[in-house]
Amino acid sequence: MAGSSDKQPWWGPARVPFLFLTPACMSLAVAWSWWQLRLQGLQMDGVQAALCVLGALMAHVGVNALNEYADFKSGLDQRTRKTPFSGGSGTLPARPDLAPIALSMGMGGLSLTALIGLYFLWQEPGRMLSLAPVGVLGLILVVAYTPWVTRQPWLCLIAPGLGFGPLMALGTEIVLTGQASWTGLMLSILPFALTNNLLLLNQYPDVEPDRSVGRRTLPMLWGRAGCVPLLAAQYGVAYGVLLMGLAWGWWPMGTGLAVLTMPMALTAWQKAKAHADDMAELLPALGLNVGVVLATPALAALGMVLSHG
Repeated sequence: MAGSSDKQPWWGPARVPFLFLTPACMSLAVAWSWWQLRLQGLQMDGVQAALCVLGALMAHVGVNALNEYADFKSGLDQRTRKTPFSGGSGTLPARPDLAPIALSMGMGGLSLTALIGLYFLWQEPGRMLSLAPVGVLGLILVVAYTPWVTRQPWLCLIAPGLGFGPLMALGTEIVLTGQASWTGLMLSILPFALTNNLLLLNQYPDVEPDRSVGRRTLPMLWGRAGCVPLLAAQYGVAYGVLLMGLAWGWWPMGTGLAVLTMPMALTAWQKAKAHADDMAELLPALGLNVGVVLATPALAALGMVLSHG
């Protein structure tokens, strides 16, 4: 047991493998801002773009670490059946001595995100009314996610997508271009719906442990099988908005590269439908769902950049 504990690194509560979601979603936000600036004959500030990504990443580290700390303190970690895609890192049950580090990591990530936001406001005070509400709402989501959001089923469904979709996208757009756009908001529905599906499907293995600590998620209320149509609906919303935007010329045609993940999404949904209550057989669906969420915004961003021609 000691050997197993020794293998748990101090940075484990950050859930490093889960952090790839941030650059995937931010790649689309940055590419969209770059595209708009290009149409105006302007150059994007690379330093500001990097700070946007860093701020988003630190917020993700913060929410992960605070979630790990809270789940360890509540005893949830000891009851959760960990999978490669859900259930946390398993660091704190193996190394309880790292609990204070997890808490500090969470608060540190949150503080760095806030400092980056304040720096942007210091640079451009005129953006206070547009940027500050986005930043404050994002910080509230990070702090409130584990203790409160996870006990509100519908808010628990949309909170992840809100953070990785509209809040990241619009905040980045305001910083890099000076204003948010309704087309940017529409584009952010793509990561919004897909990230919601990521967390929704990852809740399937945790229904019983989550219930034991007072959480309330839709898989608890509707049952796992009952949430399968919701998975399909959110996939439909994501790809539907993408195709609608392409048809109406809201973003460059190269953005359509994102549709390459549709077969993967369909397979994930089919496997979830067939094995909703069989956790061993459900694992491939979880893996495919992760692939969809990471690849789709990244492909859209790549296509957008390639459209530069």
